[in-house]
Amino acid sequence: MEAPRRCSLTGKESSARRRLESIARHLLPPEILVRDLYPNPLSAEELSSWDPAPVIIGGMVLDIHAKPSAHPVPGTTTPGKVQYVSGGVARNVAECMSKLGNKPFMISVVGHDMAGDLLLKYWKSAGLPTKGILKLEGIITPVVSNIFDSSGELAMAVASVEAVETFLTPGWIQQFWHIICSAPLLMVDANLNSRSLEVACQTAAGSGIPVWFEPVSVTKSRRIASVVNYITCASPNENELVAMANALSPGKEYSYIQHEALKGKRHSVESLFEMLKPAMCLLLQKGIKLLVVTLGSDGLFLCCGEGLSFMKDDLRSSRVGSFGRQLYDLVNESCSSKKHINFIKSGERSSKFFAFHYPALPASVVSLTGAGDCLVGGILASICNGLDVMQSVAVGIAVAKAAVETQTNVPAKFSPRTVADAAKQILSAAKVFQLE
Repeated sequence: MEAPRRCSLTGKESSARRRLESIARHLLPPEILVRDLYPNPLSAEELSSWDPAPVIIGGMVLDIHAKPSAHPVPGTTTPGKVQYVSGGVARNVAECMSKLGNKPFMISVVGHDMAGDLLLKYWKSAGLPTKGILKLEGIITPVVSNIFDSSGELAMAVASVEAVETFLTPGWIQQFWHIICSAPLLMVDANLNSRSLEVACQTAAGSGIPVWFEPVSVTKSRRIASVVNYITCASPNENELVAMANALSPGKEYSYIQHEALKGKRHSVESLFEMLKPAMCLLLQKGIKLLVVTLGSDGLFLCCGEGLSFMKDDLRSSRVGSFGRQLYDLVNESCSSKKHINFIKSGERSSKFFAFHYPALPASVVSLTGAGDCLVGGILASICNGLDVMQSVAVGIAVAKAAVETQTNVPAKFSPRTVADAAKQILSAAKVFQLE
């Protein structure tokens, strides 16, 4: 007997389904809507032959970048440039990883609208898997309107990202538990609602998969409170770090003095370290193994405890492209982290926790919006490609430098040699600090 064929929808059937989805969206809770109308898009055959890949869960956003060519005058239009740019923290991280030799699996949600079509069109053209991206009728794809000053600094932004919190549900995430549990690592961004964060992190941690938490913003960074027991790594900036520490210790107040508060005077790396040290120690005490605290033009602190290894060798990604292999070879040839690793293993250190300060490299700034995401993407891709954490952080900073020198959130391409040379310069200048 001939196997039944899967019929495509006729025009009337397709129209009827869209009306049903629209009605259901207003009447049913998102969890039931997603579970009942959108069954697992991956077949049993696809799951059984799945090649492990890093999993990224979070927002796909269309960014609208507006940069004036002159000082804006309130109450009237100002000449300048307006661009549509693919964005969203998780999306940017995944795209960056793909350009560094990885093929991450993205779990997200978009709408049936212009913004959603643009985001998916790029994703397909890049050869990245789209099965984890839910496309829902009648919802508005997340959009962020960024307004910059004439120097390229973000002046203000308006975000409409409710779809991620509402429709990126635990039920949709759980449909990909097999892929999450076989991944070399999971990254979640804090655009997810608390329940979805918990389900994603619990699923990965239950199978021993490292979880990277990207805070997104000061307000959303506090969502770490419900999932800290499952988090392996986190990548806050100074203000997000302090907000996370306060969320994890209700009875104690952590603070941080902004550069601007000192009338233009910049902190030294040593004074930055002393101010941030209590909050960094708290997060490490809560069980986070690796903390990357970004400091803008002052570089970053890489904080850890017993050691720098958190990946199991058998969890390394097998989806490494030619770029990733080339970058791995170049970095290993020229960028040794032996002296730093030897320090960790030696008896020289007197504290349980310690931090390495990495400097930032000078850059010709065009836009700063994608730099932090490319930093994380560069670190994760390098770790999955087999580099150690010290080398991977240096690569991440080199990739972030390339990002600030382009209009898009993620550069169109990277040069393996340029990235490796920059990583060598960065790692050679890393300094160690004792945290306790």
